[in-house]
Order: sequence, then C-alpha cells, then structure tokens
Amino acid sequence: MQVRRARIDAALTDSIARVQTDTGPKTLGRALHYAVHPGGARIRPTILLSVAAACGEDCPALTDAAGVALELIHCASLVHDDLPAFDDAATRRGRPSLHRAYSEPVAVLAGDSLIVLAFETLARAGTADTALRATRLVATLARHSGMPGGICAGQGWESEAKIDLAAYHRAKTGALFIAATQMGAIAAGQPPEPWAELGSRIGEAFQIADDLRDALGDARGKPAGQDRRNGRPNAVDDLGIDGATTRLRRALDGTVASIPSCPGEAELAQAVHGFAAQIVPSQLAR
Repeated sequence: MQVRRARIDAALTDSIARVQTDTGPKTLGRALHYAVHPGGARIRPTILLSVAAACGEDCPALTDAAGVALELIHCASLVHDDLPAFDDAATRRGRPSLHRAYSEPVAVLAGDSLIVLAFETLARAGTADTALRATRLVATLARHSGMPGGICAGQGWESEAKIDLAAYHRAKTGALFIAATQMGAIAAGQPPEPWAELGSRIGEAFQIADDLRDALGDARGKPAGQDRRNGRPNAVDDLGIDGATTRLRRALDGTVASIPSCPGEAELAQAVHGFAAQIVPSQLAR
C-alpha cells in the first residue's frame, strides 16, 4: 500500500508540474500544488491501483493516469467543499483551507482547474492500444463526478428541503469509491460492472466512519463537529452512535465477500482489510 501511495504521489507531482508553466499565473499554479500536496491517505487511487493489480494490470501508465485523475477530482471536491458557499471550513488536513490561504477566487479556479486536469490526464494516457480503455475511464469518472448520481449530486442534496440520506451518502462519498474499483478494472482491461458492489460497500463504510469521527471528535482532515454546525445530513443523527457503528460493521463485513473472482483476489482481500483498519475511528477499533 505504501508503494502504491508513493506511486500515486509521484504521478500527481508530474501531472501538476505539467501545468505550472512560466507562461501561466504563478499564484494559481502554487494553489494547485497546495490543493494536492501533501495528500491524505490517497485511499481512492490506492484502491484503484490495487484492483488493477488484482485484475492482472498490463498497462501501468494508464493505471497511473486513472489514479491521478480520480485523486484530482477528489482534491477538487475538497477545495470546493471548503468554500464559504458550502462548509466555510477554516482548515483542511491541519492547515488553512485553500480559500483561506489563497483567496476565494483562486480557490474556485483551482478546483475548476483540477477537474479539467483530471480529464486531460486520462486523454493524454490513451494510446492506439488503450484508446477504448481510456474512453471508458473518462466516461466512468464523469458519471461518478456529475449528475445524477456523482459527487456533484451529493453536494446538490444539501440544498434540498428533504434529503434522502442513503442517496446523499451514495452520491457524495460512495460515487468516487465505485469509480475507484471500476476504473481499476477498466485500466486492466476487465469489465467494470462486477466491481460496483465492492466500491459501494467501501464508500458506505467510509462515509459512516466519517460521520462517526465528526461526532466523536476524531477528525481527520477537517475540523470535528463541522457537519453538525453546518446542518449536514449525518448517519449519527439518523441512527445514533450505536446504530451507525452497527451499520459501519455491516458494510465492512461484506467487503471481502464482494470482491469478484480475479487472479489477485487473495492479495486484494488483504488490502481491503488494510483499508478497513484505516477507516474505523480510533474509539471504535477492535
């Protein structure tokens, strides 16, 4: 996992460096780097790389591009999520959020630029032999980023008078985890459909764990208690601590069983156990 995270970090650095040219605005260029580095656990692209390896990865450059594109979309969503129009977060990952460090206009442009760079990265990675895979990666990432069920839809639920908590969580958090498992399969030349359940289960567990951390004061990346202050839908408010913990355990217990048959199934099961250990709040760890 550490090796795969390092692989993603190196590829991200190369991707950002491509757009930090002498002819572009320097402040925006620095803001792009600030939004991406230092990263968190890189869990989404690490899952993607792990699935690709389990499926018999045969084109590492395409896999790297898919992982980078996915993480760029995730980082863009964090930049936008922190803006005053949404959560108005003062910090992210223990330092000032991007709009506090660089201004709101620069933050909006940085988030937009990261989204554009994500799809450019995938487009550049396609070759004569992998063009169809690259096209499928673009379509999959777009579907899980926009409407009606991607992360934009997840943010959109927060403006509704009545919120479907399951649909909200599935879109805001689950979508990029489903993208991670499906894009890993696509990058390795395998069909994506069987991989949706694994991504959905990991995404559900991640979101519930995030809600529990928010309630328990075990913040990772964002200030604790932020969801409640902003009136955001939260599994703990809906189910209570015990109910949310039970739901988390149920989601995690089904992840390994949902791994489709593949050459690296045993290794991927070990990786999934590792993801689970990272997800569970420290107060609830067995």
